[in-house]
Amino acid sequence: MPFFGFFTVIIELCIFIGLGRFPGRSCVALSRRGKLGASCRVKVPVGRKVSNGFLSGVPTTRIFEKTTMPESLIIDLSHTKPENKVLGFSGSPRKNGNSDILLKTIISGVKQLSIPATTWNLTDVQFKGCIGCEQCRKTKICTGLIDGMTSLYPKLYSSKGLVLVSPTHNYNITSWMKAFIDRLYCFYTFENNRPRSWSSQLGNQNRKAVVAAICEQESVEDMGFTLEAMKAPLKALGYEIIGELSVFRIFDKAKVKNDERAMDDAYKLGQKLANELK
Repeated sequence: MPFFGFFTVIIELCIFIGLGRFPGRSCVALSRRGKLGASCRVKVPVGRKVSNGFLSGVPTTRIFEKTTMPESLIIDLSHTKPENKVLGFSGSPRKNGNSDILLKTIISGVKQLSIPATTWNLTDVQFKGCIGCEQCRKTKICTGLIDGMTSLYPKLYSSKGLVLVSPTHNYNITSWMKAFIDRLYCFYTFENNRPRSWSSQLGNQNRKAVVAAICEQESVEDMGFTLEAMKAPLKALGYEIIGELSVFRIFDKAKVKNDERAMDDAYKLGQKLANELK
């Protein structure tokens, strides 16, 4: 064996041994090409801070190689118990606009009943849409990409409540909301029959969700598939949709605050979600 090739093998072996002794349960597995052409895998302990789409200096999005990864490098959420907490996501690219205001109003109703809740505008989460690598069918979590969604998976799994809000874009949800929902595909479990039977890792856990949509036009037809595009995937994942809100005839930024009925309905929707989780 040439000296250079022998040196490469030794480095890979050292990396593998070192990973086996890495402290803490792993939450993700990174794969990249090193300068020597060796495949490097890095284990990151649960709780490692993710900031601005970066995970301990790892670039915003990392696409995994299609290699067989050691089981110790794959996140295991099966022993995580869902709690009475709520996560809320706005799919609007317009910060502090109508969708964000609706989301915050719903969450205010949740918090009024002392249920912990956290919100995100999805444009603040640097992530990609599903790349269809299907690795999650084996690993039960997304191991094809490393990005802002990586830090959200444990939060989603451990929270029973979920709120999704999107404006209508071309009769549908926004591209950010669609990408977010597609990345929840990793929570499905597929059997090996044809066509494949499936179930959800989030099912039968008393999970509850509410969805809201806002549209410039004035009819249900103009809103198109916006609500259904959020409701159908959540139902399949195991959430019970306990309420929904449609707001029409509003386009100008933040003007939904002037719609007293919409604000009141949003707040009550949050209270209803909190009561369902108690």
